[in-house]
Amino acid sequence: MRTAIVGAVLLVLGAVAVLTGLLPAADALALWDRVWPILLFVVAVTVVTELAAEAGVFTIVAQQTARWGRGRAWLLWLLVAVVAVLSTIFLSLDTTAVLLTPVVIVLARHAGLDPLPFALTTVWIANTGSLLLPVSNLTNLLAQHAMGDPSPIAFAALMWAPALVGIVVPLVVVFVISRKRLLVRYVTGQEDGIEDPVLFWVSAAVVVALMPLLVSGIPVWMPASGAALVLLVVFAVRRRSVLRFGLLPWQLVLLASGLFLFIEALHANGLGTLLARVSGSGESPLALLRLSVTGMVGANAIDNLPAYLALEPAAGSPVRLAALLIGVNAGPLITPWASLATLLWHQRLTSFDVRIRWGRYMLLGLIVAPVTVILATLALAATA
Repeated sequence: MRTAIVGAVLLVLGAVAVLTGLLPAADALALWDRVWPILLFVVAVTVVTELAAEAGVFTIVAQQTARWGRGRAWLLWLLVAVVAVLSTIFLSLDTTAVLLTPVVIVLARHAGLDPLPFALTTVWIANTGSLLLPVSNLTNLLAQHAMGDPSPIAFAALMWAPALVGIVVPLVVVFVISRKRLLVRYVTGQEDGIEDPVLFWVSAAVVVALMPLLVSGIPVWMPASGAALVLLVVFAVRRRSVLRFGLLPWQLVLLASGLFLFIEALHANGLGTLLARVSGSGESPLALLRLSVTGMVGANAIDNLPAYLALEPAAGSPVRLAALLIGVNAGPLITPWASLATLLWHQRLTSFDVRIRWGRYMLLGLIVAPVTVILATLALAATA
């Protein structure tokens, strides 16, 4: 509810800016024309993943992963990391943070393992693993537009090296700090069956079909909306009780809308000029590092989405936009509010009675975030 309140306040402030002329109405309309497909995609893909979770798709994936782990905790953790990477890349970071986190907690507990290494893996990969494709993160969709709408393949060609670094570095850190808990053996608990085979197989087929469509070059809101519509119809026939307003990420949409409008109003009144001085210019390795680190600091100070929006005009080129994405995607691992996915992840941990002290989380983030951002930026400079 706090998310919705903040979003509503920002929307009101943005509306006041439009009414008073601080933000020209034409600029506000141009902003809406840019962001409505992104917001529609967020709604649609959230509905798809929530309904797929209700059908048991992610639980069955977790159970199969446990079998593939062959009783070795390190192998199970590595397989969970692979699932988290695929989930983040193709279904967005929020899917990993919100839906995969409960699955891996239950999986670890059934195997008699400490769930914290698995939970930490999901939240770090949800953020740092969201660099490869436009659909992986809301900031990527914004950057794709600013880059001139390159295809998903062209976007990935620019981002593959920093994306690889963003996956490998956090996983190495998790393994090093959790090695005593991962170098053990486990025995799987009793597995859950498929409650409704029709819902399960239709949902699984929709998710599998959606993944290649999201990288096909079609505007992502189209296949996501189609997939959501198919699942809504099937659930309306098979399990109508699941269809509730809570399926819609209305608080996230309200917050994003408010941030879009508020930051646009600030840009219309000189914010861009100030940030251009801070973030510098040019595409040398040092210039890209300056921009990505600025993005990381901004994300941990105020949240990654407004940090991206504030710095986007100062980027100016595809390579610099890529550097900015590294900062705001791989960097928000320090403060709890740096990424909405982190806050959603922590809510899931609390609901499953898994405790992690924010002090410890921030200390670990102070280690892994700068290393990841710096190495990923250097990888970008070497391959762009």
